[in-house]
Order: sequence, then structure tokens, then C-alpha cells
Amino acid sequence: MHPILARAASRSLARPAARHIPGTSTILLSRSLATKIPKNKLPRYTGAPKQTPKPPTSEPPSTPESTTSIPPAEPPTKDVPPPAPAPHPTKLSLDFSPPDPSLPAPAPEGDGDHAQRTGARSSKDSLSSIERKRRMYGQASLVMFAVALAAGGVYLGREWEEGELEERRLAADAVPNTRWGRTRERFTSMFDLFSKPQWSELLPPMLPAPYQKPYTLLVSVDDLLVTSTWDRQHGWRTAKRPGVDYFLAYLSQFYEVVVFTTQYDYTAAPIVEKLDPYNFFVTYRIYRQGTRASENGPVKDLTYLNRPLDRVILLDAHAEHVVPEQRDNAIVVPPWKGQPGDRGLVELIPFLESIGIYKPPDVRPILSAYQGKDIAVEYAKKEAEAKRKFIEDWESKGGSKGVGGVTLSGLFSSGRKATQAPETYLEAKRREAQALYLEEQKYIRENKAEFERLLEQDRQAAEREMSASLFGSMGALVGGLPQKKPEEAAGAGAGAGGVPVKVEDGEKAAGKA
Repeated sequence: MHPILARAASRSLARPAARHIPGTSTILLSRSLATKIPKNKLPRYTGAPKQTPKPPTSEPPSTPESTTSIPPAEPPTKDVPPPAPAPHPTKLSLDFSPPDPSLPAPAPEGDGDHAQRTGARSSKDSLSSIERKRRMYGQASLVMFAVALAAGGVYLGREWEEGELEERRLAADAVPNTRWGRTRERFTSMFDLFSKPQWSELLPPMLPAPYQKPYTLLVSVDDLLVTSTWDRQHGWRTAKRPGVDYFLAYLSQFYEVVVFTTQYDYTAAPIVEKLDPYNFFVTYRIYRQGTRASENGPVKDLTYLNRPLDRVILLDAHAEHVVPEQRDNAIVVPPWKGQPGDRGLVELIPFLESIGIYKPPDVRPILSAYQGKDIAVEYAKKEAEAKRKFIEDWESKGGSKGVGGVTLSGLFSSGRKATQAPETYLEAKRREAQALYLEEQKYIRENKAEFERLLEQDRQAAEREMSASLFGSMGALVGGLPQKKPEEAAGAGAGAGGVPVKVEDGEKAAGKA
């Protein structure tokens, strides 16, 4: 048989046996890719590809005898090698037509630039003009920010000014002298608004000698002068502590009385105005804005007072409001919760009065000696002991009988008055202070109507100014509306509900409770 016929016969015999045919995977993969391509995109089949003649080999041609004795195809066994892997899909071609000689030849495969080009533009070439401007502006902003940051660091590291040095001396802070230390100190001071008092000096400078009181007494409000309660029926009610009026009026002769509270001004100011309506006894008022933040809440830092600490006394009902380093300047008393008949505030007057009379150079050693004790009881014992020693010393000198057993006053008076002990220095000064207190109270009672008239004038003037400012701002916002006169504006404000809030008397509120 002819060799070609024998080869065709062997292929037809091997087809039913499902023998693996080399190149089948490539054809199947080509068919699967062809199913995913639309029909209008498939290449046109122009005929069978041309057969290229194989180069001659040195093998001897087969004889007719060898071709006629072809054994039948056997089923595949386990020793059959696996099929060759399919070529990469990018190397497959569905175009079976011969290449057009008029078209340029395809670029050869390789690692060069031509092999890597896919026809897509790079990201740099595809940027729009807006995107390029945006990137340019962003880079310019970063450069400007870096320059400003460096300039700010240089400016913050400059030498200390005179005002800054004085402020840190008053606050008893360490003053760094290095450039990095000055930069860090000034940078951290930008956040002091949330942790330190709003002002570096809470009180104005001291007055000249005849008008300035020698000592400063800081009194709290909550649970010391007043107490506040709330219930569903009455809401918030504030009661004055028994003897608070006498306490403030009497001690104002010896001390510069300053109200120092952790409340904000809009809640504490009406209470202070009720305690001292004519501004006779309370010299200054410091509210929550003057406190310093700490881990336990707001504290009253005395270094910001603009007063020497050896002449400052802080009276409070809460120990957490005292700076630990300033414990020797503080008197912490039990809080008052509205108990009727309380005398804790009045019993402190003799102790504070004695400091104002004897005028010690430093109050801190005296206050530290009473730490942890009941000051009213302990001081009463000491004063009684001093009185006893004074009488014994007076009697030892013959004061009860006079010189030679006869006194000049005994010649013209009874014997009882002759044997009466004289006043001590403390008692004499106390009697003068009591007389001055009674005189002040008499003056206030006699001129109360005039004081009320002056307060009402001040209140009306403040309302007129507020109303005029309000209408002026509204007229400027709407474009120059005609403004009303101050009198008309004040009437309009009162008619619109501008009635001032009335603060109830604490004692009356306590009586209602």
C-alpha cells in the first residue's frame, strides 16, 4: 500500500479509541476563545492553510510490507505521557488566512520597548490640565507650609520680652533660657486658655497705703455662704447661711474681701449681688474663668492673684479646690447643707478678727498650726487662756487693789468697779470694730432709699444701652433701617418681655422650704 494511504488508514482506525491527538488542546482553546468573540469580529475563513513541505530526513522510506502490517490501536495506558501545555492565549491566532503582503510585518516578540507597548497612554501623559494644576498647587502649598513652620519656630525661639518675664515671675514658673526651651514654652502657652486662668493677674494692683487693706480674704460661695437645692415643685432655691451678712460686713474692716467661686458669672453674680447689693463689703469677684484646671477639677491658684501669698487667706468648704502647694493659705471648713441655726460661719469671726488686729507678717504659720483642727474651738481656748494669764499678771502687780491697796478710782466709786479687770488689747480693738460696724449699718439704713434709687438708675441706663445697641445692630444688618431713640428702644425692649430676672432672698427661700 502507498505510504500516504497507510497513514490515513491508521488515523481512521485510531479515532474511535479516544487516543490523545497532539494539538487538540490548542484547537479546543481556540474554539473556546472564538465563542467569546462576537460573530462580526471573527476572522473570515478563506480556506485550509497551506501545507509547508517538511525537510527531508535521513530515515529510510518505509516499505509496503511495513505499512500493510499496522497493528490495531490500543486503548491508552497509564504510561502515556501527559499532554503538552497549551500555549499562552496571547500567542494564539484565529486568522487562518495568509498574511497580506501589503501590510507591515508584525514586530518581533522580545523584551524591548516595542514588545511592552500596548497602545495605552501613560498616567503622566493622560493627566488633564486641571489635575496638573492641582498637583502643582499642592506642592506649592506644602513648600509654603514648611517655610511658615520654620519661620514660626525661629520667631517662637526669640529672647524673652520684659512682659513675659514678669508674667512668669508672678506665676512662679521656671524660665528656660535655651532657644528650644523658649520655643516649647511659648508653643504650649497657646493652649493655656483651656487649662489656666483667663488673666495672668486676677486682681488689679494694690491701692496706696491708707486705702489698701493689709490682708486679702478669699471666700467661696457654694456650701459656705449659701447653699442651693432643687426639687420638682420649686426648682432651684438658694438659702443664705445664718450670719453671712454680719460675717461679710464686719470682716470687711480688716480684709480685702474677694468672692472666689468655681461657678460661672451668669449663675454666681446674682447671688453675690443679693449678698452685697450696694457693693459696700465685697471688693472684687472672681468666677470660674479665674480657676485653673487640674485632674480633680477646677482649683483656685493663688499665684495669679497679684497679691503676696503671706497675706492671703482662702476660706473654702471643698478641699479639692485648694492647690496642694498652697495648703498653708487655706482654711477648709465643713460644708453647710441648709441646717437651721448654724453658727459655723459666725464662730470663725474671732479667729480671723485677731489676725486683722495683731497684723502678723505671715499668716501661713498661723494657719498651718490649726490644720486638721476645729479652728473656732481651739482659738476660743487660746483666747480664754490668754485672758486668764492677763488677769493673773494684772493681779500680781496689784492691779485689783491699786498702789498701796487703794486706787484713785476707788475713792470716787464703789469697790466693785475698782476690782474690775481692764480690757485686753484684743478686746479694746474688738469694741472699736463693733462700734464701727454699728455705725455703718445705721448709715445704710438711713440712706437705703437713696441707694435703691441709684441702683435703679444704673439698671435703667444699662437697659437703655443694651436696647440701643440691639436695635442698632439689627438696623445695620437689614441695611440701614431708621433707629429708634433710646427711650423708645427701652420701652420696646421692656414691652417685649425684657423684665429683669429677680433673685429671691436666700433666707426667705429657706423659710419656704
